[in-house]
Amino acid sequence: MQSRTARPTAPDSPGAHPHQDAAGLGVELATVVAGARRRAVRDGDRQVDTAHLLHSLLEQDPEVRSVVGGPPQLARLLGYLVQRSIGYGLRWQGSVEDSGAIAVVPRPATGDAGDWSPAAADALHQARERARRRGGSAADAPDLFAALVADPDSRAVEVLGRAGIDARELSDRIAALIADRSAERGAVRSEAGPAGFGAATPGGDGEFARDAVC
Repeated sequence: MQSRTARPTAPDSPGAHPHQDAAGLGVELATVVAGARRRAVRDGDRQVDTAHLLHSLLEQDPEVRSVVGGPPQLARLLGYLVQRSIGYGLRWQGSVEDSGAIAVVPRPATGDAGDWSPAAADALHQARERARRRGGSAADAPDLFAALVADPDSRAVEVLGRAGIDARELSDRIAALIADRSAERGAVRSEAGPAGFGAATPGGDGEFARDAVC
């Protein structure tokens, strides 16, 4: 089987430099991405893959954890993720995660976890696209989670399956979570008014508070 390596950095996808990773991402998701990169470096992995992203999502976002299932399922899933350096994870070492969703071309390896696997780069791209399609200004954690489970050949979905969690069944729960978050943001924006300012505080000095919603 022909060896495949990561594609060159695309304008709308994360590249080899940490400061580029957060482009088009909300604050919470930028934290998730940074956590995935740190985990890859700590584990000595050549690339940041979808399993790193899944692990960081679970660590950083309580709503994502709640969507996965109850404590037993969550504990089992995290157990598989922390043991990726042994057992089944050994076959990932030295290979590139490429589900075939995007084209890749040969490229020299950096050897410093500076690259994203093709599948991980595509998941981040799809998260941004999801946010754009619903009119959001930046992608957030549920957007990335939805993108991860949408790729049946990703390492994230493989780990979910090993933990007894059907990625297809997660899709509806993730969609509901995204809808709830969008509704909350819409309600806040409506209260803020068309100019992006809130109403004067009753009994206050009449000053307006700027809407802080990203």
